[in-house]
Amino acid sequence: MELYVTEISKYVITLFLFLYTLEAFLAFTRKNEEKRKGLYIRQIICMFAVQIACFIQILARTGKVRYAFFFAFQIIVFVAVITLFYLIYPDGNKQIINNCVMLLMIGMIILTRLSYDKAVKQFFIITASFIVGFFVPELIFRFDFLKKYTWIYAGVGIVAIGIVLILGATINGSKISFSVSGISFQPSEVVKIVFLFYLSAALYQAEGLFDLFMLSVISAAHVIILVLSKDLGSALIFFIIYLALIYIATENIGYLGIGLAAGVLASVVAYKLFSHIQVRVQAFIDPFSDIERSGYQLSQSLFGISSGCWFGLGLYGGSPRSIPYVEQDFIFSAIAEELGLIFAVLMVLICVSTFIMLLQEGYYLRNKFYRLIISGTAVAYIFQTFLTIGGGAKFIPLTGVTLPLVSYGGTSVLVTIVMIMIAEGICMIRQEEIYEARELRRRKLEAKKRGRKQGYETDRN
Repeated sequence: MELYVTEISKYVITLFLFLYTLEAFLAFTRKNEEKRKGLYIRQIICMFAVQIACFIQILARTGKVRYAFFFAFQIIVFVAVITLFYLIYPDGNKQIINNCVMLLMIGMIILTRLSYDKAVKQFFIITASFIVGFFVPELIFRFDFLKKYTWIYAGVGIVAIGIVLILGATINGSKISFSVSGISFQPSEVVKIVFLFYLSAALYQAEGLFDLFMLSVISAAHVIILVLSKDLGSALIFFIIYLALIYIATENIGYLGIGLAAGVLASVVAYKLFSHIQVRVQAFIDPFSDIERSGYQLSQSLFGISSGCWFGLGLYGGSPRSIPYVEQDFIFSAIAEELGLIFAVLMVLICVSTFIMLLQEGYYLRNKFYRLIISGTAVAYIFQTFLTIGGGAKFIPLTGVTLPLVSYGGTSVLVTIVMIMIAEGICMIRQEEIYEARELRRRKLEAKKRGRKQGYETDRN
């Protein structure tokens, strides 16, 4: 019976995720939220169908009642998140919040399979993050003065990551976090938001080359501190955010070219200076030459991805725990192994649809400050996704960053949810712009009609 449940459910899981992903891209063919209502309802049905099918498979494999209670709590929380968001923020972008919940569900499914204790901890962090996050869109929508604190953002960011450089604990050769009362915290994740606000405010106020130069110096200070902490994954994300926003704000291809050249040069210097980068590059080139040591993680990741085939081995059917740090850096490999390559690719497409939707919202914004923030959020999100999946699939060298919303990591999940909610607040601002534009057109049309009527009555007299 267990075998039948596992075999049938894995096809059901893939089918419903395919339908969800299809609806995610069909959303781009609908011009506004009003025309997407039916699409969103179908997405909600598909996402909970995926979760139910996965937990049926988990229960069939383990036979443990505690998973049923855990699953019930997840259903309650995710239903509450979607329902409350739809009611409280009707002008928000529901496609983005749907994708956020879908990816969180996938993360909870695979984490429950890998480590029940870590899954429970992640679930509490997700719940707390949404409690905090639900206030964020309203704050973004109401407080228009956020663009004024350019230098405060710069100071807070540099001090926060500077403290980690000095006082942070060294883990696997990098200083990326410190602990307070037994709770580990990664400031570079939070500073990612502060850095976005700094760049957006500085570019909003920039009037010439000197302003761009000073902006570049402050941005370089952030990146250099992260490099000295050997948090090279975060340093790379910060650098890409800087490059993207400079180009979006100025539309000058020359600045982008200079930035890319500087990035290549910095990468060569970092390779020469840091031995662990040399190890990662060597493992990327040929992980099987030293499969028992430097190439072990990557080789196990590749074995896991290849063994999953199209529909996976089923939850608890593979051996993803043979990969070190699988819950964090190699979560994509575990998903591909047990839920299948098709499922993994569909998950990536959901990430891509989120990125495109964020960019689309930013494209139509008239307010430059908010346009830069939501565009930077999109770039940060998709580039971190690329680094995690690309590293685990041997497309690029490993960088040691987590897959947003899916991987285990409290600070990462909290910050990503807050960033999504910031984007939702900006989506509300765009809707306000649309309402104002419609009202202006209506008034102009009414004034034009009154003018014609008065002209007609004058002619009659």
